[in-house]
Amino acid sequence: MNKDLPLAVTMGDPAGVGPILTWRAWQALKHKGQPFFTIANADILKKAQLVSGVTGAVEIINSPAEAIDVCANALPVLNIDCPPTIIGHPNENAASAIVESIQQAVTLVFDGQASGVVTNPINKALLYKQGFQFPGHTEFLADLARKHTASDTVPRPIMMLVGGDLKVALATIHEPIRKVPDLITKELIKEVVNIVYVDLINKFGTSNPRIALAGLNPHAGEDGSLGQEEIEQINPAAESLRQTGINVSDAQPGDTVFHSMLEGQFDAVIAMYHDQGLAPLKSLDMWGGVNVTLGLPFIRTSPDHGTGYAVAADGSARADSLIAAINLAADMAKTRASA
Repeated sequence: MNKDLPLAVTMGDPAGVGPILTWRAWQALKHKGQPFFTIANADILKKAQLVSGVTGAVEIINSPAEAIDVCANALPVLNIDCPPTIIGHPNENAASAIVESIQQAVTLVFDGQASGVVTNPINKALLYKQGFQFPGHTEFLADLARKHTASDTVPRPIMMLVGGDLKVALATIHEPIRKVPDLITKELIKEVVNIVYVDLINKFGTSNPRIALAGLNPHAGEDGSLGQEEIEQINPAAESLRQTGINVSDAQPGDTVFHSMLEGQFDAVIAMYHDQGLAPLKSLDMWGGVNVTLGLPFIRTSPDHGTGYAVAADGSARADSLIAAINLAADMAKTRASA
């Protein structure tokens, strides 16, 4: 991994905030940090520029290497075909271009031409109508990684949110609350902790990471009086992991564990379900949170929000999260390059 390689920023849904935020991120970062380029349609970017209010030029490049010299003066673009699209009005015919942008970004990382992938938001429902076969963005990236590594196994992606001085990984993601207890098993906890542990070292440069497990139940089950999951699943998994040398806690009360991390006791928290982890992080950093995918053999970050058609149309979309995602991906690339 070469830390000086540019980052690849995908187009996302061209009717959403992606093209507008890419302009605003370029304006904020063009003289700072690591250069990036976007894989998008130049005509759509030019229309998005009018909404963004950013002054600058599009420069179509033929290879990512050109972005290093271009980025300070113009937005570097690897141009792809895309049907005309009106900002704020999703166009199903743009689905193939959305997918192509993601595919190209991953290929360029594996070809050693980009240091990481930063993905703009997509609308999965729109892609499903055009035959998209994956539950979501992340699963698609995991399958692309399998193909590029010629593996028989799809890597297990883990969602981690970074923001507000917290790093929060999720044991389960978009699951109904009534299903979560049955999904919290010793095997799941051990798999998630192992992936988080390895990537905290390799991608974040954390030596001997200290990982906290949030309890599923109030007061982490209160010795079984408020639930058995901590006693039967979470704590036995933690004990097994500690025997392998991983510094991981038993289940901690969910109402205090995030404060403990802010106090410096832990390097990451693993939440048992979506809102348990995202509520404290978004309370601390509503606009600047970053979604990081752990478990992939490449760096992937993305803004922690959706396509935002309405705020794309009226031009009010904030670029904080995309800027933070680019900065974090750049930092992770430097960490991997120096490992």
